[in-house]
Amino acid sequence: MDAVTKIAMDGLSGGTIADFADFANSHPAIPERATSERRRYRTIWISDIHLGTRGCNADMLIDFLDHVDSERMYLVGDIIDGWRLKKRFYWPAAHNDVVWRLLKRAKRGTEVIYIPGNHDEVMRQFTGLDFGGVAIRRKAIHETADGRRLLVLHGDEFDAITLAHRWLAHVGDVAYEFMMALNRWVNAYRRFFNLPYWSLSKHAKAKVKNAVQFISNFEEIVAQAAGSRGVDGVVCGHIHTAEFRDINGIEYYNDGDWVEGCTALVEHFDGRMELLHWADEIAARAKARSVAKIEMMAA
Repeated sequence: MDAVTKIAMDGLSGGTIADFADFANSHPAIPERATSERRRYRTIWISDIHLGTRGCNADMLIDFLDHVDSERMYLVGDIIDGWRLKKRFYWPAAHNDVVWRLLKRAKRGTEVIYIPGNHDEVMRQFTGLDFGGVAIRRKAIHETADGRRLLVLHGDEFDAITLAHRWLAHVGDVAYEFMMALNRWVNAYRRFFNLPYWSLSKHAKAKVKNAVQFISNFEEIVAQAAGSRGVDGVVCGHIHTAEFRDINGIEYYNDGDWVEGCTALVEHFDGRMELLHWADEIAARAKARSVAKIEMMAA
């Protein structure tokens, strides 16, 4: 049994966490792709992967990790879903492969900072420590190439439901799992007909007025808190909604998730920030291959 599976089965207990360092020396089930299309960024932010759940788009995240590199990477919480693992064990090989790739980056020299969220909150007890080259922190200040200071945190500390009504957060988690099960069926149907990935839950949130208002309120509260700390902006996750907004002079960034939107936030070497929607990247790549194939056949 590998180190990460042992951690998952123990509900993220600390007894085997030191084995992370050894895990990076193992071999993934899905070999790392050698591609000439690999891009390099100064910084990458990803969050809300929810390893240990069926909703996690691990294969898409593996594709992302095999196509990008960076000097620094922030894991902005909810990387492993301890809530779900305590209820039901689910850990396919692809989830091991995600962790392997993250640890391999640290071993190759990428500075990896892990800021646990509410679903992997048990990791917060290790704040200030480093495991396998991964620094565990409660929050961080990131300075961009052009000198802006950004507060980096998961964001659950600003979610009134999570803070004041923990039982309601767990009820919502069950409802969310049901929505993600529907999402898997919808996308299985779309794959059968060679249609690109589409998020049912993301579409539903965009259409429901209360959800839209909650997201807007959350963004404004987080931006206000960042402003009170004297920084230029904030990067967070938690609400699974990738976004960039200027809120009263504070730059608000949300890197999204790898359950619904499959997005990442990146910083270019000149300090420019960009949200990557990886399902669109994969679809564009597939379209380019199809066009090239047609042109080759016509030649």
